[in-house]
Amino acid sequence: MRSIYSVHPEDFKSYQTQTIRERFLLDGLAQPNQINCAYTHYDRMIVGVANPIDQQLELENHPNLRAEYFLQRREIGIINVAGDGLVIVDGQTYNVNKLDCLYIGKGVKSVTFASAYSDNPAVFYLLSCPAHVTHSTTLLANEDAIKVNAGGSSTANKRVINKYIHADGIQSCQLVMGLTILSEGSVWNTMPAHIHDRRMEAYFYFDVPDGQRIFHYMGQGDETRHIIIANYEAVVSPPWSIHSGSGTASYSFIWGMAGENLDYTDMDPVNIVDLK
Repeated sequence: MRSIYSVHPEDFKSYQTQTIRERFLLDGLAQPNQINCAYTHYDRMIVGVANPIDQQLELENHPNLRAEYFLQRREIGIINVAGDGLVIVDGQTYNVNKLDCLYIGKGVKSVTFASAYSDNPAVFYLLSCPAHVTHSTTLLANEDAIKVNAGGSSTANKRVINKYIHADGIQSCQLVMGLTILSEGSVWNTMPAHIHDRRMEAYFYFDVPDGQRIFHYMGQGDETRHIIIANYEAVVSPPWSIHSGSGTASYSFIWGMAGENLDYTDMDPVNIVDLK
């Protein structure tokens, strides 16, 4: 499990391209028949991908956690971004198909991932953070998620925000999670940009067409940098950083947060004209 350490915003200003990628980009997560994770020092969030093809993959404990099992003191949110999949939670099987979300609370000892069809395998995106209370395992299909239409075609950011784990949806200790789907011809996400000093965030980009890329913008509003991201790659966003992006084609992305509260609207906007 790779470790991502915290970065001071003043230090970030001096980073060159390769350093930015090393400190914030999570690439190589989606590998056949593997679970790959990164342990971040931003609210102790773990970001990972499980990609079972023709075998089951168990979420194993890791020395970083100093725990008896992975979810002893943690909760986890799981969203499938590819073929139909199965998640077995302490012996109970959940069908988690594309864009469905499964939340698992702390105290669960066994989590196993599988694909329903090896020729169209599942790709499960995982977000896990510490939890001090237990909430029930809950499956939410995409069709039942709260949906918010945002943006417009005139500003190239027409999109549908799908909320899964939040104060008015799946209950959690501190995890907030959902996904955004951009309409064809729209490429901008989270613009106007914002920060939320009380929470970190991670973005995971998927359904990025072959040969296309996302220009993800980060940094303080008056000192921005970009990082170029491919399909099935994630980026960690510190509480002091904006998190916004523009693609060379339409795409989708999963957003997830952990920190001080569960208030989805707790953010401090940065006006477009103030970005530098």
